[in-house]
Amino acid sequence: MRDLLAEGAHDIRPSPVPYHTIRRRGMIERRQRIVVAGAAFAALAAVPVGAYALGGHTTSSPAAPTPSVLVTRPATTTPASTATTPVPDPSGSAPATSSAPPTPSGTTAAAGPAAPATGDQLLDGITFAQASDGLSACLSSEFASMSGVSGGLGTAHDYRIILAMPATGDTNAPGDGIYVVAVTADSHAASRTRLICTVKGGKAEGLNTSGSGQDGSAAVVPDMNAGKLYQESALDKGAWKLPFRWGDIGTVRPSVAKVTVSYGNSHSVAVLDHGWFVATGSLDRKVTLTPHIKGYDAHGKLVYDSDQDPQYEKTLP
Repeated sequence: MRDLLAEGAHDIRPSPVPYHTIRRRGMIERRQRIVVAGAAFAALAAVPVGAYALGGHTTSSPAAPTPSVLVTRPATTTPASTATTPVPDPSGSAPATSSAPPTPSGTTAAAGPAAPATGDQLLDGITFAQASDGLSACLSSEFASMSGVSGGLGTAHDYRIILAMPATGDTNAPGDGIYVVAVTADSHAASRTRLICTVKGGKAEGLNTSGSGQDGSAAVVPDMNAGKLYQESALDKGAWKLPFRWGDIGTVRPSVAKVTVSYGNSHSVAVLDHGWFVATGSLDRKVTLTPHIKGYDAHGKLVYDSDQDPQYEKTLP
């Protein structure tokens, strides 16, 4: 037996070691471990972003849409050194109106807009030139082409400025600026375009447009988007910057001789300007109710009361 085994030993040879196969499997497993580790690292890196998105501020649309068009630029912070239009300081319990009277009502300068009826419609040191420049900036911005108004918004020469006032920055739109309210100059037109331009640092930051006209339903028709002028963002509810400069606008029939507006503990006798009422004031406390508007005829008879108007929103959002 021993001899037989010794003779067959030369015929038995072990199989070669599969070196290349073992090496290839090792490389595949190593790559898989690297991919898994990389995915885990990416997941960990994404956690802070997700956490911020869940905990940060969000902006929601109003509960009920309005027939106006509002386009705004994403909020940015403009360094003070780059501002080309002085931003008035809305501080003080009784801010002064513009000391320089505007161009006489109905006139234009350099194909610009018509001036308001009184200097009291240019608030807190804002000049007519600044308001005109702000209106032109809005009409030449990308917001004008996005307004959706048939035939376009035209040029500054087509408008009358009825109000210029500080725009107080809030969470939704940081940074102070000015609001310029302008309406098409033809007061006899059946339908008139109303613009509320937001200007910050000399640049257009937002444009709200709507069409308006007296349909005979009421002697006074409050502008349904005037909330831009008399309230801060709904995101800041309960944390308003005080004192707060507010404004209110709307249309009036020719028979209306006087309009009063009460807002919180602030009371105003509105200016009547070519078929529009313009009221302004200053709040020293947070409010929850919208402005209370009353209209009277030439004999002092009450012809409109917003408390009796079923279409007028009585509370702030």
